[in-house]
Amino acid sequence: MTRLSGKRALITGSARGIGLELARAYLAEGAQVAIGDINIDAARSAAEGLGQGAIAVRLDVTDQASIDACVAEVEAALGGIDILINNAALFTAAPLVEITRADYDRIFAVNVSGTLFMMQAVARGMIARGTGGRIINMASQAGRRGESLVAVYCASKAAVISLTQSAGLNLIPHGINVNAIAPGVVDGEHWDGVDAFFAKYEGKAPGQKKREVGEAVPFGRMGTAADLTGMAIFLASSEADYIVAQTYNVDGGNWMS
Repeated sequence: MTRLSGKRALITGSARGIGLELARAYLAEGAQVAIGDINIDAARSAAEGLGQGAIAVRLDVTDQASIDACVAEVEAALGGIDILINNAALFTAAPLVEITRADYDRIFAVNVSGTLFMMQAVARGMIARGTGGRIINMASQAGRRGESLVAVYCASKAAVISLTQSAGLNLIPHGINVNAIAPGVVDGEHWDGVDAFFAKYEGKAPGQKKREVGEAVPFGRMGTAADLTGMAIFLASSEADYIVAQTYNVDGGNWMS
């Protein structure tokens, strides 16, 4: 028997990248997976590519009506939600004196408010069904420390770690385990945008920052989305029953805590 057999998962921001890889891994472990994404066409394409057991649903984590509609749709389609992965996130970088309120509001709306109110909506259903569940938040090594050009993103991911702790303590009496994963530098298409920020503010050639951060990882390379799947499966499984309110670094040794 696979470790997530019979489980029903909703993964936010999962039409591509890390979320899509997590969805693929969950399906292989026997779960049904809802691909939640603001781009419904991309979500449908992803679900079709994943095959049986995957469905697509539109989700804008900055819009409460969209959150409520998504959760209701997934619960109706799958019969409930046993696992939530809060994966949807945005990145930004700028010197402190150039940070705009609009950029701050945009990042916190997705990374922090989105995480909080997704947890709330899914937890309500889990509590009502009385069968417990798992919530996994995607934090970051950026939430462990400040970084010169990344104040807003770092603060948002620190907030995710804190929310994980508070929600974990609040929900465990209902049998809902809340934990988080803190990736390090993970290769993927999003790194084109990250690299561009550093090229702009540090005067680096395109691709230079990406090469530098990869070389600095003690493991010897940047992470991949596939490197995160083992922890995501473990935290959703019965093997993690006694783990509550923790954030696990999966970063090739970049940060120790």
